[in-house]
Amino acid sequence: MYILSGDIGGTNTRLQVSTLENGKTEHVTIKKYKGADFKCLSDVIDTFLEEIGLKGQIDSVCLAVAGFVVNGEVELTNLPWMVSELYVAEGLGIDRSKVKVINDFEAIGYGVESLDKEKDLYTLQEGNYDEESLCAVIGAGTGLGMCLAAYHNGKTKVYKTEGGHVDFSPVDDEQIELFRFMKKTLHRVSPERFCSGYGIYNIYKYVVTQPLYGQPESSSLRRELFNVSDVDKAALIVKYAVEHKDPSALRAIDIFLSIYGATAGNLALTSLPFRGLYIAGGIAPRLVKQIIEGKFLQKFRDKGRMSNMMKDFPIHIITNTDVGLIGARTYAASLVK
Repeated sequence: MYILSGDIGGTNTRLQVSTLENGKTEHVTIKKYKGADFKCLSDVIDTFLEEIGLKGQIDSVCLAVAGFVVNGEVELTNLPWMVSELYVAEGLGIDRSKVKVINDFEAIGYGVESLDKEKDLYTLQEGNYDEESLCAVIGAGTGLGMCLAAYHNGKTKVYKTEGGHVDFSPVDDEQIELFRFMKKTLHRVSPERFCSGYGIYNIYKYVVTQPLYGQPESSSLRRELFNVSDVDKAALIVKYAVEHKDPSALRAIDIFLSIYGATAGNLALTSLPFRGLYIAGGIAPRLVKQIIEGKFLQKFRDKGRMSNMMKDFPIHIITNTDVGLIGARTYAASLVK
């Protein structure tokens, strides 16, 4: 039995085929394609299956897509594609009930239980693990994603949220000033305005307009920021903080991690994830040292009367960038079990 899983992004599409025997999946092959080279997703899938000689042999499919899925459909932002369960099922000649399109962050929720603690995770806090409890996942990347996952009788159920879009609540004087800075141009401020790639750039813009004594903006960083696209600005700021120890970049990352930690703590208080709080997204793995030494855990735990309990939540940084694809594979397998 063959299952197809995919990670469908605005630039690249990654597809994977695995075998499913006796309830266990085994990876067969994975390939990456540039979306711009194809008219639609069905063409990508056809090409992939022809190349590996498995056309007409797929039994179930789960595709993780960066976008808001409604009734099994999602329109991509950066490609003229409509990703549809119905279209995929028809193209493969299988029943629609064997095809699922899910949000990419939801896929991460399905993937966390399959991660290897030694290879795929960096543990920030062991906590007091309770297998009967929930898992929570938070991830700063392009945006700020959050989800919850429950496990019962060997089955996983992921609950989507839009927690990144709740009201932002500053917790110290600097965050209050940052909030006021953002309110000059925005009617409403959410945590995603800071806990994301573009959020890091928002914080940096605040930092250079409110410089500390002896910490002027780096002319080389300013020049490079001017010459890169918006999606690359956060990576550049992280680079200057980590590699060049640039004061303004370091301060921006320090504020970012403070807000990230406080926001993760709010999620933990709301959901009580004693099975584990997982930090996903592409930013955290590049800032492990700063997370350990900085204010992330301090702000995570600083919850007044609940502060002592905050040490009981297991916290892990996901370092395996394929977790979404792993989750899609897990979901695809559940469709035929």
